[in-house]
Amino acid sequence: MTDAVRVLVVDDHPVVRAGLKALLAGDAGIEVVGEAATAVEAVRQADAFRPDVVLMDLQLGDGVEGVEATRRLLALDTPLRVLVLTTYDADTDITRAIDAGATGYLLKAGPPEELFQAIRAAAQGKTMLSPEIASRLLQRSRAPEQSLSAREVEILELLAQGLGNKELAKKLFISEATVKTHLVHIYSKLGVDSRMAAVSAAVERRLIRLDSPPR
Repeated sequence: MTDAVRVLVVDDHPVVRAGLKALLAGDAGIEVVGEAATAVEAVRQADAFRPDVVLMDLQLGDGVEGVEATRRLLALDTPLRVLVLTTYDADTDITRAIDAGATGYLLKAGPPEELFQAIRAAAQGKTMLSPEIASRLLQRSRAPEQSLSAREVEILELLAQGLGNKELAKKLFISEATVKTHLVHIYSKLGVDSRMAAVSAAVERRLIRLDSPPR
């Protein structure tokens, strides 16, 4: 019999952690070795218990988001995989998590079997995505000319915070002319003609979320 996959559960809600632990306890091939509510706790627990897979929420309790926690965990000497399990499905969240090194990205609304399968896949270094996430990434790859660049998404997030062109230029260390060029491209891709409409369209299409954490 193969050894059970050792899992660390990272989520800032105690009820969610308890629910996940109870759910995973029903699978003999998975062992929960620890739990954490913050990035600092996650790193400490991972260093102490050396899990194979870390289940990572994106919104944590100490002000350090799950993407940064993922970076810190993967910087440890301990070999592990990070599997994001979250309610957030905005493109910007998915991209950041994958760029940070996450092995997979699941939505909490998915069925338990999907989670069990993803944990086993992650332990083997395989990528696992929720069907909804995989479908959206595929659509983006099929129409790359309509996909927003990382810089354009960043500008949209700052627009949502109410920043003007001058503030955007200062924040991003670019010229106002470059900001205007980016806006022209954003408007064209989203089929809008104003800043407010661009933000509204981006939120509606789940490209950004209004409470997106700063980069």
